[in-house]
Amino acid sequence: MTDSSSAQTPAVPSTDASIDTTTGVAAESGPVWLAIPDLVETLGLSQSRVRQLIDDKHLLAVRRDGKLRVPSSFIRDGSPVSELRGTLIVLSDDGFTDEQAMEWLLEVDDSLGVPPIDALLAGRKAEVRRVAQALA
Repeated sequence: MTDSSSAQTPAVPSTDASIDTTTGVAAESGPVWLAIPDLVETLGLSQSRVRQLIDDKHLLAVRRDGKLRVPSSFIRDGSPVSELRGTLIVLSDDGFTDEQAMEWLLEVDDSLGVPPIDALLAGRKAEVRRVAQALA
């Protein structure tokens, strides 16, 4: 990727093209998935610190191909998207599993007109959280 989105996060190729079928997104337009070693490099943090970010819901990771992976869209300017944590907490409080939360964040939501992660990146945090709370 050499477009303007590569300025936000380094392009790291997905190691499994079938990953994106879990979100209903075509593989060629789906997210780039980052494994823990990719996140260590992208974020400039230790592996234990990256895992702590996942445990503390600053990032959401799901197992794909036996490895924890995070969509690159959850990283902005070399850090986790700050608006993501509160949304993950709302979804968790609503009883969503990590896999369900990941699916909701990456698929187009009818109320938002875009995937919730895109709305978060566009500064629509309050709207995304209202929609997430209504899912309970």
